[in-house]
Amino acid sequence: MNTPIQPELPRKPRPVVPPKLHHATFLTLKLDEMVRWYELVAGLTPVHYSDSAAWLTNDEANHRIALVAHPAIKRAVDKPISAGLHHTAFEYRNFDQWLDNYVRLREAGIVPFMSLDHGITMSLYYADPEGNGVEIQVDAFGDWEASKEWMWASREFAENPIGSFFDPDKLVEAREQGVSAEEIHQNARAGKYLPENPPADILLPEAY
Repeated sequence: MNTPIQPELPRKPRPVVPPKLHHATFLTLKLDEMVRWYELVAGLTPVHYSDSAAWLTNDEANHRIALVAHPAIKRAVDKPISAGLHHTAFEYRNFDQWLDNYVRLREAGIVPFMSLDHGITMSLYYADPEGNGVEIQVDAFGDWEASKEWMWASREFAENPIGSFFDPDKLVEAREQGVSAEEIHQNARAGKYLPENPPADILLPEAY
C-alpha cells in the first residue's frame, strides 16, 4: 500500500502577527552625557537610571532607548565607515512642530550634520555624543499610507531615493515669508534650498 504524498505546506516568510519595533539599545562610554542629550533632542526621559544603564522613553512605552555602560566597552574605531546601524529616527506629526524643534535645538547649539528631503520625509540628521546618527523627520505627505504608496510606485523616488540636501535655515526663512509647508517641501525636493557646502555623502561624521 502506497503512502499518500502529503502536500507541502506553504511557507510563511513572516510572522502571521508581526511584532512592532519597540526600542534600540546602545553601548556607551558617556552615559550621563547621552541621557542629557536624548532628553534635550527628543524628549526621552529616564524610567530607570543607574550607574551602569538607563532606559528612556518619550511616549507610553516603558522605554524606547536603552543605554548600557559596561566596563568592557571600548571606543569604536572608524565608526563612520564601519558596518552597522547608521541612525535611529523620530518623527513629528507636522511640519511646524518639526521645524520649531530645529530652531529650539539650534538655539541650544545643536545642529544637524546633514539635512535631506527624501520625498517621503523631510529629515534632519544629528550625531549623539557617541557619534550615533539620529534622524528627526516629518512625513512629507502627512499620511503613512500615502507616503508608502509614493515610495513604492514613484519613478521619482526610484531614480533619486536619497533625495536633495537642504539648508534648514532657508526653510525657516521661507516659512517666515509665508511659504506653505507643501511648497517648501516641493522647493527642497527641487534643490532650491541647497546648503552652501553640501555634504559629500551620507556617512556619519567622526565621533567626538
